[in-house]
Amino acid sequence: MFDAILTSPFFGLALSAAAWCAGLWVQKKTGWVLCNPLIIAGVLIIAILAVFHIPLEHYNQGAGLIQMMLGPVTAVLALNIYHQRATLKEYFLPVLAGCLAGTLASLGSVLALCRLFQLENVLTALGAIGAQVANTAIALGIAESQGGIQGVAAAAVILAGLVGAVFAPLFAKWFRITDPVAEGLAIGACSHALGTAKAMEIGEIQGAMSSIAICVCGIFTSLLALFL
Repeated sequence: MFDAILTSPFFGLALSAAAWCAGLWVQKKTGWVLCNPLIIAGVLIIAILAVFHIPLEHYNQGAGLIQMMLGPVTAVLALNIYHQRATLKEYFLPVLAGCLAGTLASLGSVLALCRLFQLENVLTALGAIGAQVANTAIALGIAESQGGIQGVAAAAVILAGLVGAVFAPLFAKWFRITDPVAEGLAIGACSHALGTAKAMEIGEIQGAMSSIAICVCGIFTSLLALFL
């Protein structure tokens, strides 16, 4: 009976949903910024799989369905961009320049750190791409096309997103960024989908600009990845 449950695709889906709900509950109860639901959900899932010696393959049968939705979810961001098309038209050139500068700075810094710590070539390239690509879906696509390590790319995207989601408001305060367009672009360029979720909480314009930054930075990163 227990084996039948573990081998069912519903096991991975149910465990992911339950862990996410638990993360939301902890965040609402504590109010702590570091209690991000994604962090809590990830820790819970890893702990359950390790304690009960559940093979990762069993979990992935259902969790893989969630991964399939990364592409469609990314496309849904276009709706928020559409609602802010007037703002995008007004700031079109600054948006392109800012996203290009952010992509170049991010890729350069990560590549420099990878070289400094003498990581392997494949790990270096995919770590840099993964950390600064627009979202996990694009990161996995680039990693697969270049024969890199998909796990490294995905982990780098998630880590960058978590840092942005947790610390974005604090950084904006420190650097006195009050313009909603600049704040949204900075969050989207550096912390991807997780940061965009935080930007939407901050304001509608910030969320829209962050969504735009995800798309534009994703295009720039995909092009620059061809030369790595």
